Amino acid sequence: MKNSDNPADPFKKALTEATRALSGEHELNVTFSADPSGVAGDTMRLPQVSRRMSRDEVLLARGTADALAMKLRHHDAATHSRYAPAGPMARELYEALETARCEALGARDMPGALSNIDARIGVEAEKKGYSQIKAPADAPLSVAAGYLLRQAATGRALPAGAQHVADLWRPFVEQQAGGALADADAALADQASFARLSRRIISDLGYGDQLGEDPDEPEEDEGDENAEQDEEAGDNQARDQDDSEDAEASPERSQEQTQDERQAQVSMDDSSDEEFADEAEMPEAEMPPDQPPPVSEASAEYKVFSQAWDEEIRAEDLADPAELERLRAYLDKQLEPLRGAVSRLANKLQRRLQAQQNRSWEFDKEEGVLDAGRLARVVANPTTPLSFKVEKDTEFRDTVVTLLIDNSGSMRGRPISIAAICADVLARTLERCSVKVEILGFTTRAWKGGQAREAWLAGGRPAQPGRLNDLRHIIYKPADAPWRRVRPNLGLMMKEGLLKENIDGEALEWAHRRLVKRAEARKILMVISDGAPVDDSTLSVNPANYLEKHLRDVIAMVEKKRAVELLAIGIGHDVTRYYGRAVTITDAEQLAGAITEQLAALFDADPRKRARVLGMGSMRRG
Repeated sequence: MKNSDNPADPFKKALTEATRALSGEHELNVTFSADPSGVAGDTMRLPQVSRRMSRDEVLLARGTADALAMKLRHHDAATHSRYAPAGPMARELYEALETARCEALGARDMPGALSNIDARIGVEAEKKGYSQIKAPADAPLSVAAGYLLRQAATGRALPAGAQHVADLWRPFVEQQAGGALADADAALADQASFARLSRRIISDLGYGDQLGEDPDEPEEDEGDENAEQDEEAGDNQARDQDDSEDAEASPERSQEQTQDERQAQVSMDDSSDEEFADEAEMPEAEMPPDQPPPVSEASAEYKVFSQAWDEEIRAEDLADPAELERLRAYLDKQLEPLRGAVSRLANKLQRRLQAQQNRSWEFDKEEGVLDAGRLARVVANPTTPLSFKVEKDTEFRDTVVTLLIDNSGSMRGRPISIAAICADVLARTLERCSVKVEILGFTTRAWKGGQAREAWLAGGRPAQPGRLNDLRHIIYKPADAPWRRVRPNLGLMMKEGLLKENIDGEALEWAHRRLVKRAEARKILMVISDGAPVDDSTLSVNPANYLEKHLRDVIAMVEKKRAVELLAIGIGHDVTRYYGRAVTITDAEQLAGAITEQLAALFDADPRKRARVLGMGSMRRG
């Protein structure tokens, strides 16, 4: 057998075998890649180890492998899913606590593995700059909770950056949930018990409203129901006995009385049935709205008849996991003919963006990279000290991008496939460049008006009621969620019956509000749409340009506030009449020429070049 000439291969082979043994998955396929680490099916992806095998590379690979192996060994997906909270912040806390549980549980038997994980945590904390933060709000609460739980369960000190985050959050967490954290060690071995404890911690930290229903709460007290049925049966039996005795005493009177009672009972039953029928037929929409709709921040003239039936929902709540996997597989088939073009786009975009991440230098430093350009001074005068230079990070890393995708019926077929492919490529590529990406979608819950329209009809059809449909705003990928966890969610766009009508203005305002709340210094909002907003129920009882005017008002507000940079991609339709920065594509193969230039220009350090490229991008392509 020919030996490999890569010095890292023996290490990779040894780490693969150790990972299989630690996880208990002897058929596990272990790969090393520059993509984000994680487990998908029977494959575990670990950080790449170069031929140099630097100490940091080795420690990161070993720590990541041990952490993922412990998760495979001690984590049950069904139990985890049963107790999972509904709200996004509560779910982040729940995930972080479960990860800490698996690592702490595995470390009881293998302290060496915990040392490897310490090294991984230290590397990640340094990458995120945790050692330099000044306030608790600069680091996620979920991360701090995981650190504190891990420390409480193992008694080990954390790496410097992680310890700094834990110390900043410790007063708040211990004040709110100190008692629950103290009970964590006893619950580590039982995942169900620990999941219940995690829900208690989440509630103590102030996110109890995001927990959803308690999975351990009994459905109904069947004993009380049976007792009521037995009591009713006893009453009926006693009444029948009394009637029988009366019938024996006076057969004729009893017969007449029984006939009258039967007629009366039939009359009561009919009346009762009519009442219940009226109650059942009364639509939910006839109930008046709980509160008057808020006025749009962008336009005082824009009205909403009712927001009582609007929903903001995660993609995974609109389909079960098996259906999402099936829909994702269907989307992958659409992507297959374009795989070459998509790969070229991802690589080109990644090179363009990474080239701008570290593009400036600080000179005359006492340490760093030797400045070869100043070596001549040392040769001329040996007493001259050596000069070093250090790469200076730009603000590129501190960036978040939101993709807002039109999920209307007019996007059905090829356009929605292109939009989903756009989101897939951009999310994966930007994540590789350390840019957080959020993917949102917008549509309505019904065609031609939903329960809001029914309420309007029941209320006497007041004139110019404003928006008359029920919104559905979908979260496909939160900004802080890794791509590997939400990858199947984009398949939901292929779901039959999902795509209905589109009210762009409110969707854009919703996405803008979410972005403004983010802590990143740079915020970019990219809208992927196929044209003007359309909702038949709203436009039939309001001015014809009602929704279009509101969209223009929202765009003007976003551009005026300048807190978010706005960019649009038109799928088959020109959207430059709405958006100042826009590009139109008709096929996914045009992504490389259109989106790469647009997105890379947003990160360009030269404002003149950025303005020139974006100005060209506003012209229609294709």
